[in-house]
Amino acid sequence: MKILLDTHIFLWFISGDNRLQADVRDAIWNLDNKAYLSVVSIWESIIKYQLGRLPLPESPEIYLPKQRDRHQIANLDLHEGSVVQLISLPSLHKDPFDRMLICQALHHGLTIATVDAEIVKYSVDLI
Repeated sequence: MKILLDTHIFLWFISGDNRLQADVRDAIWNLDNKAYLSVVSIWESIIKYQLGRLPLPESPEIYLPKQRDRHQIANLDLHEGSVVQLISLPSLHKDPFDRMLICQALHHGLTIATVDAEIVKYSVDLI
């Protein structure tokens, strides 16, 4: 399985947060699966950090890629093929970062790891 981590899932995973369900944690660690972190999540995290809503032990442009690499999570760049998915995506969720993650999942055939009830409304594979 190819898993796209929603931003909160990645942050919970790297911090050992107990809100992360064991089955999701196990799926990320499972060597038969490949976990991805989108550049969109890095972008979202930097904005929240700048607004004072996301405390981190280091500046996000250093800390987040370092943690992604440490946990062997692949980087997922944003490409035009994902962006154009927006045209056919229903407006069920207003968060632009989550909408772009949905588009990336659809474009690349990824399963999204999330607890966001708004993402569940879309026809995308979830864990």
